[in-house]
Amino acid sequence: MPVSYDSDDLPEVLDRREGPYGEVVLRRHGELLQIIANGCFLMDTSDGRSERLLVDAALSALGERAGGPAPDVLIGGLGVGFSLAHAAADPRWGRVTVVERERAVIDWHLDGPLSALSGPALADPRTQIVEADLLDHLNETSDTFDALCLDIDNGPGWTVTEGNDGLYTRAGLASCARVLKPGGVLAVWSAQPSPEFEGTLGNAGFQQVRTEEITVARGVPDVVHLAVRPG
Repeated sequence: MPVSYDSDDLPEVLDRREGPYGEVVLRRHGELLQIIANGCFLMDTSDGRSERLLVDAALSALGERAGGPAPDVLIGGLGVGFSLAHAAADPRWGRVTVVERERAVIDWHLDGPLSALSGPALADPRTQIVEADLLDHLNETSDTFDALCLDIDNGPGWTVTEGNDGLYTRAGLASCARVLKPGGVLAVWSAQPSPEFEGTLGNAGFQQVRTEEITVARGVPDVVHLAVRPG
């Protein structure tokens, strides 16, 4: 739904880039920073509860690993940095790898306005930023992870950027399973619940499929879809 503003309260455009996937814009509206892709609002710095749940739910689903190595996590999508900052702040995680395909978003974190959120996480030696399309990276990397925490576009229900919907198909989920260790957890953020996606997860061979909701004041809740690769 389009957002309307009073004429004397218009967002300030901080940066505008034309990239291989279209236009991305960073705006400031009051105290909030907002990312706009191809004219559609994607996210802002107003909350972050669902992004933090994405990381916490994956760690909880992995369970306790007494005496074992700290689990490695791949975060798909840098966004405004909530998921990265939350993962890096938790010493229970091992490697924290973030895959982001928009150079502009990476720059906004490295030396732009979003560095206030992600600076400590990016300085953490466990953290690595990979500039790549997520599906391409999943198909090409030789690394494996204990958890994938994916926050790409608006989730499986509908996507803003062409090509992102491929992640939520059986083929895309097979790519996710390829880089997950046996017993590894897939956590997928979505702007709305998707029973159809739950079915796709099961059909793709994942087990223990479930959905956790984030309660909102009004409207449809954000959710995290969770699933486990069989051991």
